[in-house]
Amino acid sequence: MKYEVEVDINLSREIVIRLFDNPANMKHWQPGLVSVEHLSGQPGEVGAKSKLYYKMGKREVVMIETITSKNLPSEFSGTYEAKGVWNHVQNYFIEINENKTVWKSVNEFRCTGFFKIMIFLMPGMFKKETCKHLVNFKEFAESI
Repeated sequence: MKYEVEVDINLSREIVIRLFDNPANMKHWQPGLVSVEHLSGQPGEVGAKSKLYYKMGKREVVMIETITSKNLPSEFSGTYEAKGVWNHVQNYFIEINENKTVWKSVNEFRCTGFFKIMIFLMPGMFKKETCKHLVNFKEFAESI
C-alpha cells in the first residue's frame, strides 16, 4: 500500500528542519515514543540504524529505523521495520515562502500476518496515523 499526506507548517523551512532533525524533539510529536537507541552508523546520517521503543496502550512496539537518504533541507527518507510491518517513508520539505513550509510524506507499507489483514480491511488506519504525526509536529513546531 502506498499513499501521500502533507501538512502546511507556518514556519520557515530552516526552523522546520532544525526541529525535525533533532532526535530529542521526537517525543513531542510521536505519541507513545519511549526511547531511541542508536545501533550503528553515524547518528542521523545515511545508513544509521536506531531502535525506536513505543508504548501504545498496553502494547510495546519496537521499530528499527534505517536512514536511506538525507538531503536536508529538502528531503529525508528511511525505512521502519517492526514485527510484520515494513514501511518506507520519503519526507519532502517544500519551502513556500519565508514563513511557510509544506511537509509532504510519501509512505509505502508491506505487511505480513495480522498486519496484512489489517492493511486490507482498514487501509485508512495507517494514513490516519501518519497524518496524526504530521499534525502533531506542526502543532509542536508552531507552539515554540
